[in-house]
Amino acid sequence: MTKILLLGKGGQVGWELQRSLAPLGELITLDHDSTDYCGNFTNLTGLAETVRSVRPNLIVNAAAHTAVDKAESEPDLARTLNALAPQVLAQEAATLGAWLVHYSTDYVFDGSGDRPWIETDTPGPLSVYGATKLEGEQLITAANPRHLIFRTSWVYAARGGNFAKTMLRLAQERDKLTVINDQIGAPTGADLLADVTAHALRQLTQAPNSAKAEALAGIYHLVAAGQTSWFEYAKHVLAQAQLVQPAIQIKAKQVDPVPTIAFPTPAKRPFNSRLNTTKLQTTFGLTLPPWQAGVNRMLAEIL
Repeated sequence: MTKILLLGKGGQVGWELQRSLAPLGELITLDHDSTDYCGNFTNLTGLAETVRSVRPNLIVNAAAHTAVDKAESEPDLARTLNALAPQVLAQEAATLGAWLVHYSTDYVFDGSGDRPWIETDTPGPLSVYGATKLEGEQLITAANPRHLIFRTSWVYAARGGNFAKTMLRLAQERDKLTVINDQIGAPTGADLLADVTAHALRQLTQAPNSAKAEALAGIYHLVAAGQTSWFEYAKHVLAQAQLVQPAIQIKAKQVDPVPTIAFPTPAKRPFNSRLNTTKLQTTFGLTLPPWQAGVNRMLAEIL
């Protein structure tokens, strides 16, 4: 039976992965405070010992330092979590002949232009977060040829906080909202990331031989279809919320677009977060749904 080690089970993506990976084999799930095995990414030795003890066929890493602004003031911690710990996982996976699945981000790019980024475009991160995620990609690629790295963006889930929930709360408290309109991307559900991961891993495990499986290895862009700005995203959320829950009391009757400079942050954000998913869809035979479908489903669940 295939043995799968999932790290970061308590995060938005990790929570959904617990569901999507369960039918694929024996699933061992860990978080930073797990006691049976070490899932703490600041303990690199313990992390290596965990992989050696579990001896999985597949490792799925959903853990990361994702506090983009906080990373600017704690770069060493961000590097440990986003680069050095994934390197350990990749090295130990390589020793076992196991596969490693890892999640990265559009923040590895500089956000210039208006063309969706393809996997082979030259990276140019603008922040500590982006730089450490890029280093993680590079260390994994160097350590283990058996890897799948999924770059994604604007991730949300019904579980935990997200942009839609924030907009709904503010819209019930304020008369007017101002939302950034010059950053473009695609809101992508953690459930979609988890389901595509399971689909890809199923193809890996069913490949007729190792050469066929290893031909699937590499970096892939994985986001929902379409594109929007945070401003248009907010307007969609408020309109859809009133359709789903007519009784909801939306106080904000006005939503105004503003540029990024209106909300200064420690970490610089990319303007262009568009990711081209042609490689993923072609390789794995997938059709990615429009971003609105996932957001609507999430709103129906939380309202």
